Amino acid sequence: MEYILTEASPVSFDNTEIAFSYKSNLDLRKTYWLFKSINYPFLTNIGTKVVKIALKLKLPIHGVLKHTLFQQFCGGETIADCTDTIQMLASHNVKTILDYSVEVKKTEEGFEHTTEETLRVIEAAQHTPDMPFCAFKMTGIMQFELMARVQAGQSLSAEQEAAFNRGKARLERLCEAAYQADVGIFIDGEESWIQEVIDSLANEMMQRYNQKKVIVYNTYQMYRHEMLDNLKKAYRQAVTHQYHLGVKLVRGAYMEKERDRAQEQGYTDPIQPNKEATDEDYNRALLYCLNHKQRISLCSGSHNEYSNYYLTMLMEKHSVKPSDPRIYFAQLYGMSDNISFNLSRTGYNVAKYLPYGPLEAVMPYLFRRAEENTSVRGQSSRELTMVSQEMKRRKRN
Repeated sequence: MEYILTEASPVSFDNTEIAFSYKSNLDLRKTYWLFKSINYPFLTNIGTKVVKIALKLKLPIHGVLKHTLFQQFCGGETIADCTDTIQMLASHNVKTILDYSVEVKKTEEGFEHTTEETLRVIEAAQHTPDMPFCAFKMTGIMQFELMARVQAGQSLSAEQEAAFNRGKARLERLCEAAYQADVGIFIDGEESWIQEVIDSLANEMMQRYNQKKVIVYNTYQMYRHEMLDNLKKAYRQAVTHQYHLGVKLVRGAYMEKERDRAQEQGYTDPIQPNKEATDEDYNRALLYCLNHKQRISLCSGSHNEYSNYYLTMLMEKHSVKPSDPRIYFAQLYGMSDNISFNLSRTGYNVAKYLPYGPLEAVMPYLFRRAEENTSVRGQSSRELTMVSQEMKRRKRN
């Protein structure tokens, strides 16, 4: 395969002492038991259902949740609550991508609330060097169904047209604020049947705000088989219109939903045939970005060890310094600390996605994290193995 390099990576992800240096023995044990529970799909499914029922019945389980799932994967309930975690990460040379991970009501008031909260994140990032980016979803500021209609080529009523324009105006407010604050802003990837609309809007924002450097980043979900071609098309468009391309690479988050819908509606499944094909395209996308680094700034959002190794090798081959601001590595807070902290210790630009929001409002996010760790092959087992190794190392010492 053309993207493979044989040189040794300049970094190792095996050092658990570095990976968990920020955790006390108590926190490490809590993490161990959390991932041990998640490692059993049956327990995760039952536990998720029980928690949902308990929350609906308003049973007193907030304390338990706050000191388990919430503490593992979230920074706090407000921006201010996240300060200690941001500072802790910064002390290990890890930056923060603060993400308001609340599924708000899909109303104009809800969209305005998300917009205002994201503006507050941008303002906080402007005054915090350890927060180089913020992130949001288009479905947090505009109706999903509206974007689906536009992508499907369906006509909009005057009221729908006005609602679409209001959503676009919110996007422009966020990108303008990020531009003025000199803060990178990630537009997260979503379902394929609205993604073309998101891509079009993202490209429009990049043409406006990425003239001198990258402020706006679009997300490319590489588990879709056409995504590498989409990345190349976006690059050609950036060259044509003379702006810089912001690229956030991820593998993807909607596989089952995508496949179910494709089967129900009888169109070609947009998802790669297997994980190997996804990995291959992800690494080819890394290679493409490095080959076009004069116009592309990249955030590689990956928990895959080889992809992270591979990017470090590409950077070395291209004589790109680990601290080059055009290249960032990113992982979710509470996961893959062996990757994040070992990369940062070696001088690479690393950021953690740090979700926050009121506990009950972020529970859908936390349920997804638990399900993801259960369903992604080996994810919870890998986390559990790394934590176990560190516990044994501390016991020996």
